[in-house]
Amino acid sequence: MTLTTMSDSPAPVTRPRSRPGRPTRRTPRTTVMAAPALLWYAVFMIGPIGAIFVISVLRWPGMLAETGFAGLDNYRAVLGDSLFWQAARNSAVQLVIAVPVMIVGAFMLGYFLSTKPRGYRVLKVVIFTPALISASAKAMIFWGMFAPQGVINKLLGGVGLASLQHAWIADTATAFGCIIAIDIWAGIGYTATLYAARLDALPSSVHEAAEIDGAGHWRRMWGIAYPMVRDYVGVTVMLQFLWTLFTSAQNVLLLTQGGPGNSSTNLSFLVYQKAFVQSDLGYSQAAGVLLFAVGLAGMLVIRRAFRQSY
Repeated sequence: MTLTTMSDSPAPVTRPRSRPGRPTRRTPRTTVMAAPALLWYAVFMIGPIGAIFVISVLRWPGMLAETGFAGLDNYRAVLGDSLFWQAARNSAVQLVIAVPVMIVGAFMLGYFLSTKPRGYRVLKVVIFTPALISASAKAMIFWGMFAPQGVINKLLGGVGLASLQHAWIADTATAFGCIIAIDIWAGIGYTATLYAARLDALPSSVHEAAEIDGAGHWRRMWGIAYPMVRDYVGVTVMLQFLWTLFTSAQNVLLLTQGGPGNSSTNLSFLVYQKAFVQSDLGYSQAAGVLLFAVGLAGMLVIRRAFRQSY
């Protein structure tokens, strides 16, 4: 008969403990594994950003033209140009309207989906659909809606509001509003899907306890669910801020070309127009550097505003 004693049992494996507050030491193997990603990031991310700064101090009147050093002349030209300031005002209006409306609407829609109403799986697919439509297809859809003989004017005429019919994207008063409306439509469903996924991960006991205490949906949404996912909301606000600031040029390009006049020109479209239409690469990249600075400052403000206090 074999007796098993305490001395025969395998000795417990002791692992070195890291001291609280002390960063974990990375091994050389970890750095080697990350080397391809770091190289890719350096070549395709940091490199182009550095190129923007370099081109912004060059006199470069076209891709095939001779270049020369311009110093800060491009920045002086940008800051002294009334078109730049009009584009900056349009971008500010676009951000102030589009991002809050998109985030608040998406959070409410995401909360509604997280309550799993009847047919919520189909509803998720429907609201995510705008994210699957290409930019040119979106432009065609909204061209058909905003045209003088489009869907919106026909609906207004059908309900007896013919006096409100309008050439929506051909009027200086409404053209940029149409661009903002497209931004909101394109972003709200995608963001709501992200919120629904995040809210689904919250413990159901939290909502059950709130329901027992008599809290309604409004209080559960903004008083319980929102504080628990506030940091996640901050990330989505940051993403929508950057997407609206940097990528809305495609809607302007496809629908209004910055017009009528310059009424729908924003900063991202101005950078495109100066570079690819007017072949003023130095001016374009100087405006791009200022746009980069606005984006960086906005990210820092959003990060601070949504930082968890606990």
